[in-house]
Amino acid sequence: MTSKTSTPRRAAAAAFIGTTIEFYDYYIYAFAAALVLGQLFFPSENPMLSTMAAFGSFAVGFIARPFAGMVFGHLGDRLGRKKMLLVTIVLMGVATSCIGLLPTYAQAGIWAPIGLVLLRLLQGISVGGEWGGAVLMASEHAPKGRKVFFASFAQWGSPAGLLLALIAFRLITEMEQEALMSWGWRIPFLMSGVLMIVGLVIRFGVPESPEFTEVKENDQTSDNPVREVLRTGWKQILFAALAVTIGSGGFFFTNTFMITYVTQYQGIAKTTILDCLFVVTILQFLSQPCSALLAERLGEGRFLKWVASLCIVVPYPMFLLVQTGNLLYMTAGIALAVILLAALYAVIAGYMAEAFPARVRYSGISIAYQLGSGLTGGLTPMIGTFIAAQFAGQWVPLALFFSVLALMSLAGVLGLAHLRSVNATLLSTTQGVA
Repeated sequence: MTSKTSTPRRAAAAAFIGTTIEFYDYYIYAFAAALVLGQLFFPSENPMLSTMAAFGSFAVGFIARPFAGMVFGHLGDRLGRKKMLLVTIVLMGVATSCIGLLPTYAQAGIWAPIGLVLLRLLQGISVGGEWGGAVLMASEHAPKGRKVFFASFAQWGSPAGLLLALIAFRLITEMEQEALMSWGWRIPFLMSGVLMIVGLVIRFGVPESPEFTEVKENDQTSDNPVREVLRTGWKQILFAALAVTIGSGGFFFTNTFMITYVTQYQGIAKTTILDCLFVVTILQFLSQPCSALLAERLGEGRFLKWVASLCIVVPYPMFLLVQTGNLLYMTAGIALAVILLAALYAVIAGYMAEAFPARVRYSGISIAYQLGSGLTGGLTPMIGTFIAAQFAGQWVPLALFFSVLALMSLAGVLGLAHLRSVNATLLSTTQGVA
């Protein structure tokens, strides 16, 4: 029998490993879109159009995520968190492995990009259901007063998955160009099948969330959790969706769009920017749990307000350092931005989860997160590519775009903090009357 002390740790570890695998699958598509998919599946005489088309297929996965969040949120609040997480990891593993088996446009014509987009859609559906369940399995197993910190383990899977994806693409970009474009690009996708089996074994060993179990045993499950949370918690959904904007859009700005920007407009080699991002991701991986612990000490709301405010100004020193073309300065500039993004990203999951009651929590956080990340994460690389093309690679318009994303997050954090304050006051008044 699993002890009460070890179960929260096991749940946090399972959330971390599961989201690591999911984000690995997601990030390898992002890197492939920036580096090879445009030429292989959307050939054009204009490289910018090919890249835009590849990023368009990348955005398709984000478009699917809010709808998937509703479906899996409904099922997760009705049937349980654990069941949904087993489904999502299988769905992601199968979809990603199949991308590695697809014929290219030269081999299958128009059916190749159609197949790619459909499989990308399945990836989006998987992540749309995965994130909310992973956060809740960690936070709802957590000891009292430590929910935000334990929820951060699900967020920690993002830099871990990114590290694996960077290693995979760093290795294959060492190949001869002909081998890379012929079969080398398929290897990272095919590895997903192996990782899927690992994730399944780990998740089978974790019991269902105690908070969901209590709701179910007391016969308090909602008949229609999505409809209920949209009716009673729409303000929480709106502010939470805004709050995650820079955490999602900012990451894909620095880790996906930046690859295209520095290779096309600054003539920097692909291997150089991948090396830079690898170092940055290690720093992100190390900093996220530290940020979660610091937020626990300072107060999550206060911490998030400061971090979101700093994100508004950070793109300007980042771009000044990137413009030097020096690997050390580029790494320092991107790392400065990413550490701040990671700080918000680590804390926001548990903070927004506490805004919803357990009976509709899976639906509430899934809809909010997937709506915010679906719009900003999926569109950010495309918008960045468009802005860069319109302004001939000038960095100030791009930095302003980044600041707008951060400003949206600050507005969301302030809104969530206000709602939590109002709810706490109402609860205090009610208890006082009682």
